[in-house]
Amino acid sequence: MIVNSKRLLLDGATGTELNRRGVDTGLPLWSANALTTDAGLSVLRQVHLDYLNAGADVITTNTFRTNRRALAAKNFSALELTLRAVATAKEAVAEFGRSTIVAGSLSTLEDCYRPELVPPADACLDEHSERIEHLVEGGVDVLLIETMNCIREAEVAARIAVATGLPTWVSFVCDVNGRILSGESLTYAAEILMPLGVSALGVNCMPAHTLAQPLRELRAVCGEEFPVMAYGNIGHVDEEQGWVNTDTTDPNGYLQNARTWPAQIIGACCGSTPEHIRKLKQGWKNSGA
Repeated sequence: MIVNSKRLLLDGATGTELNRRGVDTGLPLWSANALTTDAGLSVLRQVHLDYLNAGADVITTNTFRTNRRALAAKNFSALELTLRAVATAKEAVAEFGRSTIVAGSLSTLEDCYRPELVPPADACLDEHSERIEHLVEGGVDVLLIETMNCIREAEVAARIAVATGLPTWVSFVCDVNGRILSGESLTYAAEILMPLGVSALGVNCMPAHTLAQPLRELRAVCGEEFPVMAYGNIGHVDEEQGWVNTDTTDPNGYLQNARTWPAQIIGACCGSTPEHIRKLKQGWKNSGA
């Protein structure tokens, strides 16, 4: 997707915001728990609306964990929950009353922070094909392949996504040295993924103050015109709840970090709130700098 404005604003965290509002986000379903009850869906719809009212141009579907692996232990249908998630995002957009991009989220089949758990190629092909088919059936505008921890799985998902004809955005999670958690470089990732026809590349789910370095690497290899995206986290991972929210980076501090990012598409990841997006709208997107 060509970014039609100079800057495009993503929404912020969904799973951790659901948790803040009292929704069970325990593993293995994490944010997908909200899709299993009417009360959870109501809170999810309000989260989307709050991000829209804060200024987001892109709403991300609550489909980070709606895959058959995560849902198997609870015996839920991946298709049913994915369609519920997309429909809820669209309901929020309809109530908001303005044109908004709905991005269908999909991430790693296993733990985002453990690249050694990435399944074999045939499993990646089978399961990502299913996930992408579900998102396309739901009617998303963009396929957002996010929090990828290695090039191998990202490439499989990107090939499938690009073949649908929908704009495909791919984002990686990196270590403190700016390398993908697998140890591979973002330069190599860009060299693999850009020829496939992806529409944007980025980094996400890293502390906000660490994003500038890997983003500069992406910008150097992608060129000035290719869309680069960034959305950092606030807090830390937890083995039972999935994430622990903290106030280590308030909206003003997050904005100051974002101003150092060479990216056209930005938002916020785990631990962020609508206030972080509102601040980005006021001080980043509207600045024109």
